[in-house]
Amino acid sequence: MMMMAYFQIMFLVFSTFFTGFKAQDTLRLLNDDVLGLIVFKTDLHDPFSHLDSWNQDDTSPCSWTYVQCDPVTSRVSTLLLEGLGLSGKIGRGLQKLQHLKVLSLSKNNISGTISPELGLITSLETLDLSNNSLSGTIDPSSFTNLVSSIKFLDFSENLLSGPLPDILFENCSSLRSLSFAGNSFEGPIPSTLAKCYSLNNLNLSNNHFSGNLNFVSGFWTLTRLRTLDLSHNALTGPVPNGVAFIHYLKQLKLQGNQFSGLVPSDIGLCPHLIKLDLCDNVFTGTLPNSLQTLKSLTYMSICKNMLDGDFPQWIGKMSSLEYVDFSSNSFKGFLPSSMGDLRSLTYLSLADNLLNGSVPESLFSLGLGQVDLSRNKLSGSIPSASSKLFESLEMMDLSANQLTGNIPEEMGLFSKLRYLNLSYNTLKSRIPPELGYSQNLTVLDLSYSSFFGSIPGDICDSGSLGILQLDGNSLTGPVPEEIGNCSSLYLLSLSHNNLSDSIPRSLSMLKKLKILKLEYNELSGEIPQELGKMENLLAVNISYNKLIGRLPVGGIFPSLNPSALNGNLGICSPLLKGPCKMNSPKPLVIDPFSYGYQNGGENTGNDSKRPKQYPPHKFLSVSAIISISAAVLIAAGVLVISLLNISARRRLTFIENSLESLCSSSARSGTTLSSGKLIWFNSKTSPDWNLSAEMLLNKATEIGGGVFGTVYRASFGDNGRNVVAIKKLATSNIIQSQEDFDREVRMLGKARHPNLVELRGYYWTPELKVLVTSYEPNGSLQAKLQESPPLSWFKSALGYVAPELACESLRVNEKCDIYGFGVLILELVTGRRAVEYGEDNVVILNDHVRILLEQGNVLDCVDPGMCDYPEDEVSPVLKLALVCTCHVPSDRPSMSDVVQILQVIKAPVPSRM
Repeated sequence: MMMMAYFQIMFLVFSTFFTGFKAQDTLRLLNDDVLGLIVFKTDLHDPFSHLDSWNQDDTSPCSWTYVQCDPVTSRVSTLLLEGLGLSGKIGRGLQKLQHLKVLSLSKNNISGTISPELGLITSLETLDLSNNSLSGTIDPSSFTNLVSSIKFLDFSENLLSGPLPDILFENCSSLRSLSFAGNSFEGPIPSTLAKCYSLNNLNLSNNHFSGNLNFVSGFWTLTRLRTLDLSHNALTGPVPNGVAFIHYLKQLKLQGNQFSGLVPSDIGLCPHLIKLDLCDNVFTGTLPNSLQTLKSLTYMSICKNMLDGDFPQWIGKMSSLEYVDFSSNSFKGFLPSSMGDLRSLTYLSLADNLLNGSVPESLFSLGLGQVDLSRNKLSGSIPSASSKLFESLEMMDLSANQLTGNIPEEMGLFSKLRYLNLSYNTLKSRIPPELGYSQNLTVLDLSYSSFFGSIPGDICDSGSLGILQLDGNSLTGPVPEEIGNCSSLYLLSLSHNNLSDSIPRSLSMLKKLKILKLEYNELSGEIPQELGKMENLLAVNISYNKLIGRLPVGGIFPSLNPSALNGNLGICSPLLKGPCKMNSPKPLVIDPFSYGYQNGGENTGNDSKRPKQYPPHKFLSVSAIISISAAVLIAAGVLVISLLNISARRRLTFIENSLESLCSSSARSGTTLSSGKLIWFNSKTSPDWNLSAEMLLNKATEIGGGVFGTVYRASFGDNGRNVVAIKKLATSNIIQSQEDFDREVRMLGKARHPNLVELRGYYWTPELKVLVTSYEPNGSLQAKLQESPPLSWFKSALGYVAPELACESLRVNEKCDIYGFGVLILELVTGRRAVEYGEDNVVILNDHVRILLEQGNVLDCVDPGMCDYPEDEVSPVLKLALVCTCHVPSDRPSMSDVVQILQVIKAPVPSRM
């Protein structure tokens, strides 16, 4: 009995000992989780205090925000820190969390490299580091350990780079989802990816991967794939048959590469395929007929290839299609009426092909949102629309075809229509006024389509139009006064018509108008002076009309290029040579038969019954005749002198008005240009400094220089709070007089833009010329363009200066500015410098781009940092830049032409979604 009691006591002692040991061990493990998270937090910046609940004095982190623990072990299993605005780096500490299964740091601003410590968390199944600023290469040693156990891995949308070694995926049998999209990885895609046989989703898009892919023994062996995205890389070679082995494939995205050869014929054997995108490659031949069996396909894009043959007549069988883009190929033949069976279709683009025949009426019975059939050879009339189309259509482009007939009047009933382009057809009809009823129409382009008759006054009834292009037709009559109702208009082009009468004053009501093109018409009379008050107007062309009189004083008119005014009857402007005609009052002519006879009788209106009564003859004496003659001569002399004075006064008035528009605001107020003084453009906001330029420069610090002069930083006022930048211009004979200098500088001073430094004033003497601007401490434009270490302003203007300025006797003019602007466009698009020096060569940017454009490799010019951009805008923008940088100045466009071209390029012509 004693022995039994002893054993019971010993059992209780040992039980108590082991229980205490287990509790102590658990507490130590919990403290490891706390310690790991606190250490991890110290390397992060938390601007919104999301992690304030993380307290190092706590014994357990399970109650902390964004932390989840396993209910059995009470260890940290999930850490979700998505979109919290965190920055910093992934440091040490996380390796302490040995039970962590899910780690997500996506949508933050975390930088640095991917920590090798992550490879030590053997329990990790999901790792999401997407949408951060991580950089550098991937360490093969730590990454191999990570991939061996992980299931979901997402490094997309970072700044990672370098090649991916083949050994990375030697042991990846657990991996189900992998995304490296939106980085700068390069070189071949690792062949060991074929060993990741459990992969469901693979996304390597938007990188720089290159080379031929081994689809047969590579990707086509990943039979569990649901999504394969290799888009927007530099991959080449054919895509062979074999995709049918991936039976459950739902998305195949190969767009934006250089794949060539035939479209694999067994794609049609993937019954679950929903999205197929082969756009922007070099595929040739015809479409395989097997595609018609894809009953689940909703998205099909094969645009920008070299496919040819007849347009597939079986497309109507693909009943689930919602999005179809066959544009920029060489398909021919007619559109089948069976397209009306595509009841789910909302987007259709067949532009830039060789299609002929008529537009099927059944197509306009669908609920299309956007339809683009432009640049084909379609003929016939525009079909009438169904009520379903009235409620759905947002964009329609039928331009550059051979369509004829009337525009259906019911187009004005489209409630959602934003963009309508019927230009470059042969419609030969009147413009229906019902188009003005479309409440959301912002772009209407009916140019060069043989329209005749007058411009309907109702065309602006909705007030939503932003672009109205009616140029190149046979329109007659006046520009309607109701044009002033187009309150949202910023581009109005009515050129190359037969419009007559005067320019309506109601145009001045278009406060948003930026471009006005009225050239090559029959417009007459004077230009309304109210147009000079249109502050947003950037480009005007009124050439080749019958206009007379003086130009409006304000706005853009005093600085118009003569080419925008030529070919009129007599516009009065110092910019033009030739006759100047002013409207003057017509002489008063009195009809003597409008009143009664002088002898008191009244005019009865019946001349036949009026008796012939001859007044008695009265003879004047010689002295009377002499007196009358002298009086007549004196009166004639006074009249001639008065007319000469009136004419002189009118000329003086015109000259004063012209000078008023060209000279400074100080001249307008009655003051004259004063040499040797600081001239401020805005006396209200400029400092009250009674200093000369020499005194300014003595107190200034040099911060940079270039071809046109040296830049200084000067501070004045209390504690030096007023800071300006001063540019001392290099003196040359390019600048002729203070009047020329004042005019050009004041035009620059009117420019306003968030990214443009404000020009505040200047100083002028024959020996010293200075510009005063706001001081911006954020580096140079070149540094921003190139994302390189910041320069202290421009070191030089090399590459921007027009070649003709090598001869210093030539004056700077608009064509020189156009050259520099063209170089700036090239830098913005390409991300490269105007002039780049290699070890044994010099690359001139505009020559380099011109060569690539001629070779058809235009997209090779684009800065890789421009992730999502409309590719169809690249070529016209680069061509515009090359025209601007022509070596012959006369071949360069005017700035007004450049603005208009950019507006047209930017016009909301939807491309693919």
